[in-house]
Formats: sequence, C-alpha cells, structure tokens
Amino acid sequence: MDSVDVKETTPTWCAYDDVHPENTVTGTVKIAQNVYSPELGNKRDIVVYLPPSYTTNTEKHYPVLYMHDGQNLFDGNTSYVGEWFVDETMEKLSADEDIEVIIVGIPNMGTERLHEYSPFKDRRSHGWGNTYMRFIVDTLKPMIDRDFRTIPDRDSTGIAGSSMGGLISMYGFFQYPEVFGIVGVISPALWFGDGAIYDYVQAAKFVAGKIYIDVGTHESVLLKVKDQVYGYDVPRYVISVRKMRELLERKGYLNGENLIYVEDEGAIHNEKDWARRFPDVMKFLYGE
Repeated sequence: MDSVDVKETTPTWCAYDDVHPENTVTGTVKIAQNVYSPELGNKRDIVVYLPPSYTTNTEKHYPVLYMHDGQNLFDGNTSYVGEWFVDETMEKLSADEDIEVIIVGIPNMGTERLHEYSPFKDRRSHGWGNTYMRFIVDTLKPMIDRDFRTIPDRDSTGIAGSSMGGLISMYGFFQYPEVFGIVGVISPALWFGDGAIYDYVQAAKFVAGKIYIDVGTHESVLLKVKDQVYGYDVPRYVISVRKMRELLERKGYLNGENLIYVEDEGAIHNEKDWARRFPDVMKFLYGE
C-alpha cells in the first residue's frame, strides 16, 4: 500500500448545515468532506447521523449501521432518485421505540458504483467490491470508532443497502464476520454477476447475527436497447431473493428469529418503498 498523508485520513467533522445550507436533514448530522480511501485511491464525503441523546448523554455509546448510496439517505437535495428519510425515521424510533443508532452514510462514486458494489467481475463491473469493503473495514470503521462514541463490537455493527447496495451488504456480512453481526439486504440485485453470490454464500461459514432481507413483488429489471430504457415484467428480483432466503434457511438461519424475510406486496424498486420499509428494518436489526 502506498504511504498516505495523515491529513487525508484525519477528517474534519462539520455540522451538515455548514456544508449544505439548503437541506432537508433532521436532527444532528455531521459531514466530513473528501475522506480518502487508500484502498480505492479516491475521495468522498462521509455523512454521519447521531442519535438524539448523543449530545446530552456524553457517557453513552451507540451501535452503528454503515449504509451505501449515502447521498440518498438524509437529504432530498443531494439525492438523485429520492430520499430514504433515514434521519426522520431514526428520530421517531428514538422517541417511540428507544432505538438509537449511529448511521454512517457512504455516498457512491457515480460511474464507479457498479464496480465498487459488486465483488464479482462481469461485463459491467470490474469487481472492486472487496476493495470497497476493505475501505469500510480498514479505513472508515476505525475512523468512526475513533471520532464517535460507538460500540465497536460485531454484535453492534451492521451494514445495509438496497439493490447493488444489498448485494455488497450480503457479501460483506459473510466476508467480514469478525466485523459485522447485522445486515440489511433490501431489494438486492442478487442476479448481478451471473448470480455468483449464491455459490459464495453457500460456501461461506455460518455467521451468527441478524439478517433482514426483502423484495417488492412488483420490482422489475430495466432493459436498455439503443439508449432506450424499457421495463419488462419478469419477476427477477422476487425469484432471486426467494432463492437466497431458501439458501439462508438451509444454512441454519431461522425466519422470525435471526432472519426476517419480507415480500412487500405491490412495492417497486425505488427509494419511496425502501423508506417505507426502513422502520421495520431497524426494529428487527436493532430492537430488543
């Protein structure tokens, strides 16, 4: 690994409002700009949501959830396809359910998204997924644990995302069992890379922890032909996620205990439906 200037791995955490005065965030949100990844050789902003009691109960430490596509989580003004309302959801869960979690939003890198979110090479992806996961495990998590009052153990550390973010989350859970004991796999693109994730999970050792996995029954796959985009009504997502549920159950995960599987009737592949399901995701993964 090339030597890295310490300044590039020691971020300055600012109030989100200071960097994005026009925003839709709720609660306490911090941002560090241009966080460098020595693993990937690129930089991105990192956004951190802090629970309501963080500033008042200075002795308390919190579980953490790392989430992909971070520009879509908190701020409608930075989202390119819609907001998840993660901050609003967590404020409500704190008040209603006493669920308080630090959420770390990791923005995608645009045209590099498919490369970073797939650990498997194919005609669309260079398969940088494990390198991206090493950025989270080796650079980002130590930074978050150093700068915030986290509970750093695996039982309190989760990873979650949707679509390609769901694929890389499933991979990360099994690839780094010493780091992650919690995973949210939302509308995952398990078919990507010719479905290589199935053989990978099949061969992996059983990982103790909690797995949430879901799919909308009306999710479709987009087909692009000569710059025209068409939606074709093949239940590819539903079939692929059911297949993963069956595989997980064969590995010893028990639905309703350490596994929750949800088919959301009528839901499609978008942020609006993911935002609606997110409270239940968090109640299972971080609730009592």
